[in-house]
Amino acid sequence: MPALHLKRKSTPVDAAHPALMVERLSVGYPGHRNAIKDLSFRVEPGERVAVIGPNGAGKSTLFGAIVGTLPFTSGHISIHGADCRSSHSYVGYVPQRNDIDWSFPASVFDVVMMGRSRHIGWFRLPSRADHAVVHDILERLSLDGLTKRQISELSGGQRRRVFIARALAQDARIMVLDEPLTGIDQSAEREVVESLEILTNHGITILLSTHHLGYAALHFDKILILNSEILAYGPPAEVFNSEQLRRAFGGALPVVAQGDDLLMFELDATRESRHGHR
Repeated sequence: MPALHLKRKSTPVDAAHPALMVERLSVGYPGHRNAIKDLSFRVEPGERVAVIGPNGAGKSTLFGAIVGTLPFTSGHISIHGADCRSSHSYVGYVPQRNDIDWSFPASVFDVVMMGRSRHIGWFRLPSRADHAVVHDILERLSLDGLTKRQISELSGGQRRRVFIARALAQDARIMVLDEPLTGIDQSAEREVVESLEILTNHGITILLSTHHLGYAALHFDKILILNSEILAYGPPAEVFNSEQLRRAFGGALPVVAQGDDLLMFELDATRESRHGHR
């Protein structure tokens, strides 16, 4: 697949640094203890990292700190060697579906073109090149037939793909996705997974939270198990063991050892059924 030729107006990032460096990060809310505390980890350029943990573990809080929607009480975050406060434009973000006002009157084309704002500049109209980039991205993500459709009219999978398309238009180096596979059917799930493959093919680093442990184990370079603090971080073969999973999920996630395999029964609340993963 040929690479997209995106027009850059910003200073190139330093590829010699980690894509993301989180050091002793703590984030709290007024009147409450820290939702996450003393987190430290690094993500290399092009890696795919799945963040897992029970509900309330701090996954969305971590992502909010990385993308700049939540202030942190202590610690440091750098993106390709630059302080995150000055490099948020390098981060694309797909929030949980409930965090988006889907009634906002915007078409698919408008939403994706919003990703070009850093390149277009203030009080300027999109150029012919900007239009070409957006049309190219929409075609690659099979959204070209929906350009005039209002986002309120889209399915769950289509909405996730629109925000992924916006990140490509933004020329993001890191993509942060908060449970993009939750609340969609299997067909839409396949569409989102295919879109993630496109991001990987373009060298974009992916940080994604999910309750689909089998998908995380099979398709991600590293797994970060979070429950207010980091319980484990590393390749799936090292991280997915009964001790770490029980520490994170307690009795909510039955884990059974079968020889050298680990059988995990995860409860997907959106489908109200159990699936076994090895």
